[in-house]
Amino acid sequence: MTTENKGAFYTGIYRNLFKENGYSEDDITAKIENTWNRMFHGDDEMRIYSEVGGDLGYMVDTGNIDVRTEGMSYGMMMAVQLDKKEVFDRLWKWTMKYMYMTEGENAGYFAWSCGLDGSKNAYGPAPDGEEYFALALLFASNRWGDGTEEPFNYSKQAKDLLHTVIHKGEKDDGYPMWNPENKLIKFVANCEFSDPSYHLPHFYELFSLWCYPEDSAFWKEAAHASREYLKIACHPETGLAPEYAHYDGTPNHIRGFGHFFSDSYRVAANIGLDYEWFRGSEWEIENANKIQAFFSDKEPEDYRRYTIAGEPFEEKSLHPTGLLATNAMASLAADGPHAKENVELFWNTPLRSGERRYYDNCLYLFALLALSGNFKIWFPKEK
Repeated sequence: MTTENKGAFYTGIYRNLFKENGYSEDDITAKIENTWNRMFHGDDEMRIYSEVGGDLGYMVDTGNIDVRTEGMSYGMMMAVQLDKKEVFDRLWKWTMKYMYMTEGENAGYFAWSCGLDGSKNAYGPAPDGEEYFALALLFASNRWGDGTEEPFNYSKQAKDLLHTVIHKGEKDDGYPMWNPENKLIKFVANCEFSDPSYHLPHFYELFSLWCYPEDSAFWKEAAHASREYLKIACHPETGLAPEYAHYDGTPNHIRGFGHFFSDSYRVAANIGLDYEWFRGSEWEIENANKIQAFFSDKEPEDYRRYTIAGEPFEEKSLHPTGLLATNAMASLAADGPHAKENVELFWNTPLRSGERRYYDNCLYLFALLALSGNFKIWFPKEK
């Protein structure tokens, strides 16, 4: 593989698709700063972050009025990418104070939902939070250095978590978050099916480098397993993935989650970022093109729930801004006729306001970072 065909992990070069499409550096920088400020420090119609006391903060799911590990880990990743250490530390301290579980079968994991006052709404974890926590902590360690006191000894916190999620249940109660045989992430720890949007092979590649040495081989195998899994979970014609899927890739229709809906949107984004960082596979180019082609004749105000074969339901998308943001992020991999128009559509779409803004705008900021070349791998500093 020649240098120009390698991902940013190897070259340190990140594509700026906005600049490629003619937008100025000043406008791009201003858009990122404005988006961060409105989401984290804006008015009540836009802000999803709140500070508590002198050293705590949380991200609120505005549609459900709770705090989720998804949002907290997303906020931490946004903060480390944008060099916002105070916000990062506030979020992490709140997470450890209220969400971390120290007893029962889920000890070592985080309660996936809490009230705004920190009271636990549930005592089960959601693995997408744990994987984002782990990489955000590793990036924090690499970018800012470890603190001397818990919980700000970032790298140890990350390594311990990465060990727990694959070894839980071997010597104590509970279940691992990854199936130990097939190396696939589970929807929740005590079940045996997956969520395609949880699959982050580009994260696992980095986990394999910075985890405890005894866990490295597992994470390297998990990266390969996830890339192969996405090939069988995404529909061969539309490229769409279900929200829940069995280990053989077929949709899992438990509770009606075997179709393309809110969780599924993230698959396009994950494919785009894996291709940008690692050039995961040529299949990622093909699938990104298929997803963008499927939506090319659809207007965002008419986005719906779909079967993975592309048949629409009457039910409208709950998060159309999030969907168009992830479709734009797929342009990091796509080389088809719709890649440029998806970036332009995203650029010209404002942040979402109102009660359902949380999920849409989290995906929006991630897409903004990725498409501007600012969703970066933070390596350890040379000593």
